[in-house]
Amino acid sequence: MSDSPSVLSLVEKAASQLDAAGVAFGHGTTNAFDEAAWLVLWRLGLPPDDLDAVAGQPVSPEDQARVDALVAERIATRKPAAYLTGEAWLQGVPFHVDERSIIPRSFIAELLADGTIDAWLGEHTRRVLDLCTGNGSLAVLAAMAWPEVEVDAADLSADALAVARINVERHALGDRIRLLESDGLQACAGPYDLVLCNPPYVSTESMDRLPPEYRAEPPLALAGGADGMDFVRRLLAGLPARLAPGGVLVLEIGNERAHFEAAFPRLEAVWMETSAGADQVLLLTREALAP
Repeated sequence: MSDSPSVLSLVEKAASQLDAAGVAFGHGTTNAFDEAAWLVLWRLGLPPDDLDAVAGQPVSPEDQARVDALVAERIATRKPAAYLTGEAWLQGVPFHVDERSIIPRSFIAELLADGTIDAWLGEHTRRVLDLCTGNGSLAVLAAMAWPEVEVDAADLSADALAVARINVERHALGDRIRLLESDGLQACAGPYDLVLCNPPYVSTESMDRLPPEYRAEPPLALAGGADGMDFVRRLLAGLPARLAPGGVLVLEIGNERAHFEAAFPRLEAVWMETSAGADQVLLLTREALAP
């Protein structure tokens, strides 16, 4: 076995292959090395977050062939790694994911984990809505962050809700998270003290430029119309009636801040700092929505 390649050498080889193939990242990793480490460690059944501990471990020819096949599949299909492994991590929490739902990567998760939005919350914060819940990750993280709240997790897609149910059960939160099939706010009665929403916000122009990895995801979860604001317009029109006094909305709009400000020039939004800067996520109070 002394001539067997190490785990690290397989990661480096895979990273070179991914780089050469020009695959796109952004579904849990931002570069070829991290993506390669994810694929190699998952295929070998090793912990995904501690490459250093296993870097020198030799890999048998059989396992090397299995790794090579997985990397080749990633390149040939352009499917994101999360769809190939069936798992994604958000703020250190594992979630099941498959092609029925978008891969979780919301920057709202950072705000839940670091307490950024806690200043707008309080003893009154009891009912939370995660709208466009996808695989349920933000609903799960909210329930973990605030053990006293109850969460409605709503989505138009019955397929996405089936994935969300797997994650709610995986984290034993079925007594505090209720799954709702809802077209926007239609089935969400409220009143809510906090609404989290990572909606479809990608403009038509941006959709046309998406690499294949993003096109592998359900377009329902991405496409937001000509300026990306179709869903957001409906949401902001209907939300004041469903927000409790003192309630707030935390909304992700990705790279569409210019379109948001053009669509809602009079709204007083608080832009939240995330690892991607202060343009991706905003907070709106009920008073700002319905002065």
